[in-house]
Amino acid sequence: MSYTSFNPPVRTLMGPGPSDVHPRVLTAMARPTIGHLDPAFIAMMEEIKALLQYAFQTSNALTIPISAPASAGMEACFVNLIEPGEKVVVCMNGVFGERMKENIERARGVPVMVEDSWGTPVDPNKLEDALRAHRDARIVAFVQAETSTGVQSDARKLTEIAHHHDCLTIVDAVTSLGGSPLKVDEWGLDAVYSCSQKCLSCVPGLSPVTFSNRAVEKIKKRKTKVQSWFFDLNLVMGYWGSGKRVYHHTAPINLLYGLHEALAMLQEEGLENSWARHRHQHLALRSGIEAMGLSLLVHESARLPQLNAIVVPEGVDEAVLRSRLLNEYNLEIGAGMGSLAGKIVRIGLMGYGANMKNVMYCLEALEAVLADMHAPILTGVAMNAAQSAAVLN
Repeated sequence: MSYTSFNPPVRTLMGPGPSDVHPRVLTAMARPTIGHLDPAFIAMMEEIKALLQYAFQTSNALTIPISAPASAGMEACFVNLIEPGEKVVVCMNGVFGERMKENIERARGVPVMVEDSWGTPVDPNKLEDALRAHRDARIVAFVQAETSTGVQSDARKLTEIAHHHDCLTIVDAVTSLGGSPLKVDEWGLDAVYSCSQKCLSCVPGLSPVTFSNRAVEKIKKRKTKVQSWFFDLNLVMGYWGSGKRVYHHTAPINLLYGLHEALAMLQEEGLENSWARHRHQHLALRSGIEAMGLSLLVHESARLPQLNAIVVPEGVDEAVLRSRLLNEYNLEIGAGMGSLAGKIVRIGLMGYGANMKNVMYCLEALEAVLADMHAPILTGVAMNAAQSAAVLN
């Protein structure tokens, strides 16, 4: 069998990620590859660190992209900060809280679970109670923006509670970085991981992380070796640190070109402007969804603007709905996960894809397919409602 070049279909990506990649990022990635220890490349690495510090709103020296997807950034945080036998309180209100638990166990830590219903934010009072009951805990882990449900928790409040009990925090900001407020220094967050392919409008494959001085001190004073050689930040710091670079691994050079371009674009737009744009588009989409007669899973006070969980109408097979949107409209939206599988669909408004054109296209396609599936919706009103909301906001 012979093979030819792969030419992917042109899709509109409005799922939980990846999001549409900005053409400037794709162009940047096509530039000539140079060596990962080339002086020009090392100069660009320094710029990436500075740009990530801006995106995270931090002055943390250890602010770098891990050369792997966000799941690897998560693992890097857990394996570096947890030593065998250490107790870690995990706030779980969705799929990614469950993954935190798995990482703790693999790092031979002891997870203590604080559970909230899927689609609701982490309850600070439950965390307070758990830390009072487990005074030997040393780390609190939580998801700021739970991608599986579209709910955001109060990272600042949860961190205040953790620090009051002398705990470091590990924070999942995979879906929040660049899309909604995330202020690492102001809120005192200790270890935060994110991704390149959501609100930054870059391609998958990199995980921006940042570590406070307190977290770095804990890593440097470990009594045991980090269980992962690749993710051992004591080694990685030698490559991403200041001064002479020590070879650790061959960096994904062209991916980093793309991340640099994406971060430069975020700086050009202005971080607060990006946050406002994501919220503006969310309000337009929400108005159209609700005018159609559909509802959102998450209460308005805790909704994540860039990830909208829509309750599937009674009698509608969400897998068929998603399949038809993909095949008939080249529009990708996401399925529900875990206990919400089959009950919701997830519509992303992230990065370059958070624009009015996508909002209107999604509403038009969603209305057409749902009406053809005889769903109990109102037709002919969604797009006008979205347009009116866009003008008002």
